[in-house]
Amino acid sequence: MAGMFRKFAWIAAVLACSAAGIAPAGAATEIAWWHAMSGELGRQLERLAADFNASQSDYRVVPSYKGNYTQTVTAAIFAFRSSTQPAIVQVNEIATATMMGAKGAVYPVYELMKDENEAFSPDDYLPAVTGYYTDLSGNMLSFPFNASTPILYYNKTLFRRAGLDPDKPPLTWPEVGTMAKRLRDAGAACGFTTSWPSWVNVENFSAYHNLPLATRSNGLGGLDAELVFNNPTVVRHVAQLADWQKTKIYDYSGRATAAEPRFQQGDCGIFIGSSATRADILANAKFEVGYGRLPYWPDVSGAPQNTIIGGATLWVLRGRPAAEYKGVAKFFAYLSKPEVQAAWHQHTGYLPITKAAYDLTRAQGFYDRNPGTAISIEQITLKPPTENSRGLRLGSFVLVRAAIEVEFEHTVHGDKSAQAAMDSAVERGNKLLRQFEGTKP
Repeated sequence: MAGMFRKFAWIAAVLACSAAGIAPAGAATEIAWWHAMSGELGRQLERLAADFNASQSDYRVVPSYKGNYTQTVTAAIFAFRSSTQPAIVQVNEIATATMMGAKGAVYPVYELMKDENEAFSPDDYLPAVTGYYTDLSGNMLSFPFNASTPILYYNKTLFRRAGLDPDKPPLTWPEVGTMAKRLRDAGAACGFTTSWPSWVNVENFSAYHNLPLATRSNGLGGLDAELVFNNPTVVRHVAQLADWQKTKIYDYSGRATAAEPRFQQGDCGIFIGSSATRADILANAKFEVGYGRLPYWPDVSGAPQNTIIGGATLWVLRGRPAAEYKGVAKFFAYLSKPEVQAAWHQHTGYLPITKAAYDLTRAQGFYDRNPGTAISIEQITLKPPTENSRGLRLGSFVLVRAAIEVEFEHTVHGDKSAQAAMDSAVERGNKLLRQFEGTKP
């Protein structure tokens, strides 16, 4: 992947030198936006673009779904070969280090907004969001778009059937285990499940328990970080999940979003996944949905700390006509409006990326009318972030996460002990980090 991005950067630099052009007189300049959102989230994204297009007549943002995050960024890379790259591409947060390494291929957002005289200040955005996407000088390299964090959802109908209080979600992992067993005893196909196994059960688990995922402030302090998550607390957690798997108190459902339909269809009484899953859950679930915070182990000192974000940002690619960049800057200014961000947050479950959008949502009474919808904000701001809970920036982390999930699967399927699996995940992941740096593993 690192080699591909070096080629990507070289091609982009060549294209940047030759890019020029203006739109025909009287025609709206089209701006291609490649994204990775399907279902209800995709519809909300298309509505954003349509609303911007209707707000003015000079530019027309054209969103195109290109598959999941990996497929989307890969498509953008290869589009450079035929000079058909989009002006905007949506890239997930764990690929930030990779995009930062593609110097010359991306147009840093802080430079774009300055060049086009559009107001843009990192201070306007939530610190938990901006920390991921700024350089060491505090300059924002990409535009924060969809930021989420994992929360707990539960099926109130199944809770009532199991004799559980439908207004009291589990707060700790022991409570999750106890309630999930009650759900199983009452006939639920599975007690609880989780999506994005590494993001929920290793990455956010570590931050929420104030444990390092890697040295060097989880990579935010430098590329030479080393993974260290094979500690007793993470190992115990993974081992407990594997033990619960035997009786489907916990039931592993697969990687990425594979677990989401199982909750929406009523198979599992408890589900832990992205706060942004709320839109799809409400669109598909035939039961009353409850919300809770990410669980924690109460015997871990300092827990709970704060969760970290997932989601993606919008990166601007070089090599497009100058007229398009004026439109991109206008579009980003539009997306930053409090009323636009507040509506996006309320309709999707993604975090409001600006303080003004959060304040407006609260003033509108949205949180009061929709109990549980403020949980994502409460979690990421629960305590001031530490070196272990600011976020992470690790090279080739898409591949590192895959290695973690392979080993996680070995444990829940009974093929390896939790300690052996996490040791192996750390070893494999560190080799990938060294390869990203261009050094020998």
